[in-house]
Amino acid sequence: MMVDDKVLREEWLVACPSTEVGEKPVQIMLMGERVVIFRTSEGVRAFKDLCIHRGAALSLGEVKHDCLVCPYHAWEFDANGDCVSIPQLPKGRAIPKKAKAIKYGCVEKYGYIWVNLAGNEPELFPYPEFEAEGYRNIIWGPQEVEAKPPRIIENFLDVGHLAVVHMGALGVSSHREIADYDVHWEDDRIYSDEIPIYQPDPDGTGQAKTVYYTYEILRPFTVRFTKKDKETDQYFSILLSIRPVDENKSIAYGILSYSYQTENSDEEIIAYQNAIFAQDKPVVENQKPEELPLDLQIELSLVCDRVSIAYRQYLKKLGVQFGTV
Repeated sequence: MMVDDKVLREEWLVACPSTEVGEKPVQIMLMGERVVIFRTSEGVRAFKDLCIHRGAALSLGEVKHDCLVCPYHAWEFDANGDCVSIPQLPKGRAIPKKAKAIKYGCVEKYGYIWVNLAGNEPELFPYPEFEAEGYRNIIWGPQEVEAKPPRIIENFLDVGHLAVVHMGALGVSSHREIADYDVHWEDDRIYSDEIPIYQPDPDGTGQAKTVYYTYEILRPFTVRFTKKDKETDQYFSILLSIRPVDENKSIAYGILSYSYQTENSDEEIIAYQNAIFAQDKPVVENQKPEELPLDLQIELSLVCDRVSIAYRQYLKKLGVQFGTV
């Protein structure tokens, strides 16, 4: 089962945009598990969406006095998952010690809520653009994909498909050659050299230019690239993170970050990104095998595939099992 992947259970996985969690609890599916996310006066919390009493979904309840209240019998669970009130108990009767909710690690950052199914709260990966002065950040997604996360991630890291799948926007047929580049492993960073790519419309403004891509692998299901315009020294970055819903379904989320202001509205930028992603979806959803091969001899690779090769090596090094073969 997906939840048996120890590596992924101990990872921060994207759950949903911060804006989706208001006064009421929210249920999401993560790694085949029902998870309830709710807000208290001290921040967001995540529990297994299951009341230990009679198996009710806690997400159908409410938040009251910073406690999550079960919709079935009104048991109240505090922010640590401890049951602090059982209305059915006679006065003075002790609450059973077993009356607890299963608490997951939960943090709100970069406009998203992240969940750790092992209950840990390790340091989250850096994304400095989100808090940098002068940057414009746009939350993108959700985009549902009938594919496993590693295939979706590798497509994002694939520079060779830009002038084929996205011809007319991110590439042209006359400029499909990819210059040689290297991938660097430094401490906790895995990133590529700058890769020059001629694009007729690299950012949705309709202006053709040669831009320079730098790809970086942050975590198993979270990656990014930065696109640099050397003429203006302007940067455009996309962070992509994938939520594994179940064995066959994933949801993609992103942050689009500009070091400069454009005339396009947020809605126009999101629509453009949706159109680009729509070109990728049928390719990714029909790749075989569905799992990403970590044995580099199974599929033929070129020098221009060095980022995706590094991604496969990274997953193998970590021991990620779900979505790989």
